[in-house]
Amino acid sequence: MSESSEWLIYRGAGEPHDGITQLPPPPPWRDFGGIGDGACDGEGERDGKGAGGGGGVDGDASADRRLGGYRHEAELHRPGAEELEMVNAALYLRRPLLVTGSPGAGKSTLAHSVAHELGLGRVLRWPVVSRSTLQDGLYHYDAIARLQDVQIAAHSTGAGAEVQDPSAGIGSYIRLGPLGTALLPTEQPRVLLIDEMDKSDIDLPNDLLNVLEEGEFSIPELERIADRLPDGEAEVLTHDGRKVTVKGGRVQCKAFPFVVLTSNGERDFPAPLMRRCIHLELGRPDRQRLATFVRAHLGDEAARAGDDLIVHFLERSRSELISTDQLLNAIYLTGAAAPAGRDRLADLLIQRLDRPR
Repeated sequence: MSESSEWLIYRGAGEPHDGITQLPPPPPWRDFGGIGDGACDGEGERDGKGAGGGGGVDGDASADRRLGGYRHEAELHRPGAEELEMVNAALYLRRPLLVTGSPGAGKSTLAHSVAHELGLGRVLRWPVVSRSTLQDGLYHYDAIARLQDVQIAAHSTGAGAEVQDPSAGIGSYIRLGPLGTALLPTEQPRVLLIDEMDKSDIDLPNDLLNVLEEGEFSIPELERIADRLPDGEAEVLTHDGRKVTVKGGRVQCKAFPFVVLTSNGERDFPAPLMRRCIHLELGRPDRQRLATFVRAHLGDEAARAGDDLIVHFLERSRSELISTDQLLNAIYLTGAAAPAGRDRLADLLIQRLDRPR
């Protein structure tokens, strides 16, 4: 095997082999922190957890993927004055922060950075797609599962058995969404990331207005039977998987969450939504910020070795739509796996996102 192909795991030869055992640990931003068979020691910790892997901030592996496993070793990036002011304005005014910018500019990372620095726990993330509705963000009621359980219980008890109150246990079939969980009455605000709003249906931005303005919402399935519930309370599941008590079928926040809405700038939002948000536009990152970004994820040595790729990336970004994620991929793979043919592989990995398909 030639030197340029030594890093290949899949060789395309058609012959089965055990090369998968030679696959190195994943890049820090692709280490999801799960624990599989044989991957735990007696304390339940992950064996071989690298600088980016597994635990995350407050047990949240997604924070490591966003902020970087080497973030404490990296030279701290100081956000610009406008970025700091707009984030703090949103915190002071209890208003959502609408962050726009090109892909890979750090829009989603901003939510994780605020949560990490202020000790606000795991970021609640709502990834928006074209089918997303306000209901998806607030809560889900599994009426079918409840009906099936009632039917099974009635069948198993037989005729003549006492009929159970249909309101009993209804909370077991209700799970709050990321927005609904963020609006729970807590002493400290939660951080909510509503990601890629420009992918949403045309109605979702308008549907969000009242909830973001009032900081509360109702669960009609609980409101209708509140008088039959003990003290009007029902225990429901949160987006985090915890159980909380909802009284009277209404959820009203105490500390308004720090809400970050991200957009790639692919569409305009209605004026009523813009009026309720603090708007931050993230520009294209410069050389220093890109180097800090690489250092946070891959360490100082990788940032120095990949400096020429950073410079090349900046030159291309002036006329092409490319993402910092692609730069990370290129520096990681060309540095760790494929020293031969480095520039060619880097160009294959950093392909313009706006090229004709």
